Amino acid sequence: MAKLLSVAEIKEKASQLPGWSVEGNTLQIEKKFKNFVEAIAFINQLVEPAERANHHPDISISYNKVIISLITHDSGGLTEKDFALAQVISNLG
Repeated sequence: MAKLLSVAEIKEKASQLPGWSVEGNTLQIEKKFKNFVEAIAFINQLVEPAERANHHPDISISYNKVIISLITHDSGGLTEKDFALAQVISNLG
């Protein structure tokens, strides 16, 4: 099980991820796209990195809006795994 980060560690790491925010015990970003097809194409880009990391985001989609939430479920909060995957997601097209 991954080690939970402290509040100070979470604040520091979140400050280095533009567009991401801490919502309760999750790390979240909302992305808007031109249309539904572009939103789904973005989600499809998440599959490989999430599988490779064996760490899977919670995803909500509403037409052209995608909300990605990260939490290390088995640890019950935010860990290094969440911030590493958030960085990968931030670098996607």
